[in-house]
Parts: sequence; C-alpha cells; structure tokens
Amino acid sequence: MNRTEKSVRVPDLQAKKTRGEKLTVLTAYDATMARLLDSAGLDILLVGDSLGMVVLGYDTTLNVTMDDMVRHTQAVRRGASRALVVADLPFLSYQISEEEAMRNAGRLIQEGHAGAVKLEGGASVTHIVHRLVSAGIPVMGHLGLTPQSFHQLGGFRRQATEPDQQELLLADAQALQEAGVFAVVLECIPDALARRVTEALAVPTIGIGSGPYCDGQVLVIHDVLGLSGAATPPFVKRYANLSETVVEAASAFAEDVKVGKFPPPRK
Repeated sequence: MNRTEKSVRVPDLQAKKTRGEKLTVLTAYDATMARLLDSAGLDILLVGDSLGMVVLGYDTTLNVTMDDMVRHTQAVRRGASRALVVADLPFLSYQISEEEAMRNAGRLIQEGHAGAVKLEGGASVTHIVHRLVSAGIPVMGHLGLTPQSFHQLGGFRRQATEPDQQELLLADAQALQEAGVFAVVLECIPDALARRVTEALAVPTIGIGSGPYCDGQVLVIHDVLGLSGAATPPFVKRYANLSETVVEAASAFAEDVKVGKFPPPRK
C-alpha cells in the first residue's frame, strides 16, 4: 500500500456504506503491527482495550488504564499513516461524569493522536456521546457483548438472544445514532438481529461474532494470526498460525546458540 495514499476519514466510512462496500477493521497495539496492517489497506485500526488481555496478560479488559491506552495509541499512530485510528475509552474513564469523559477522550485525541474514540453502552451513555461529538470528537459505539460489563453479563457469551433484549438493543443503537456516533460495533449478537440493526441505521455497523450482514467486520489481530492459543473465540477465522512459527524460530535460535552454530566466527 502506498503510504502517500489518502488517509481514511470518518466521512469515508459513511460513503462506503452508501456504496455497499464492506469496512475492514483489525486491532493493533504497537507501531510495527500498525505499519504492516496499514500497508494491507485496512480501513480502521482499533486500539482496543483488548490489549489488556492479548498484550498485558490480564484476564479481562477491566485493568486497562488511560495511560495504557494513550501509550499504545501513540505507538499505533506512529506506525499508521492511512487507516483511521480509533482508540477505546477504558473502564471508568467515561462513566463517572461528562467532564471526566471529555478529559479522557481529549487525551486520546491530543496525546494519543487518535482519529476517533470508542465507548461501550447504549441509551445510558448517549449524553456522553453527544457531549464528545459536540466538542468535535468522533465517537464509535459498541453494543451486544460489552467486555467492560464482563461481571454484569456473566462472562463472555452471546447477547440479545431473547425478543425483549433484541428490541432494547435496537433502541440503544438508534439512540446512539441520534446522539451522533459515526459507527456502531455489534459484538456477539444473533445474525438476524445484526442484520436488522444494520438495515435500521444510517451509520455503518461493524460486526464481531455477529454474522455477515453488518457493514464491516473487526477481529483481534492476535486471533487472526494464531497468536492467542486455545483462547481463540469460535467465530474467529485464523488466517495464519504464527504461534508455531515463532516457537520454531526461537527453538532453532536456542539450539544454534547451544551447539555453537550462532553466531559464526568472523575473520
């Protein structure tokens, strides 16, 4: 990918939905991976708070701090020149007050150099969305399985499986749109519901574990590359198995060192 190519902006995503073109999104947490994914032509690089689990080794996303998010967003921004960089607002960074949400979202934009932020929740967070958007900060919504509500939801499992839950999720999606989000992530909900929400909204939907009917798809890069081990979700398609490659390369290096094959002598 030519790094001089026009950068992806928020209006470009809406234009793609209008034209019926699918949006492509992967997570990124460092400059090296961001550079590679940017070269692959992704529309969005999501600096997800999933970094707590796949990079920092936590069991959930709840331990991720604003400092973590700012640091990793900076790294991704340094590696990417074309894709839109979207950064997650971590747990308790926006729920306390509108002022706190403004301060933290502002850090991701000013210090992290993100192009937009993402937050979880429906109607209960629309006042925050409206405040951020009014200040010129693009906001992406997130409904369905919301990892920051891990304890309340009872773990990582499919959401909105009952009719009343589905009506509530649709209402939440519409409320987020009215508040000004430019897109909505739909995580682990039934395919038919994802299709219904996608058809009801003017803004793009981005699915993860929610079937083929969304306007785009997002996956965690570690899952895509086979770096997550047995923890890979069942809806993921693994496009490579880099775990084996890394282990084989590291083992070969260790063996070469032990038997004296590396480094070779120099004259």
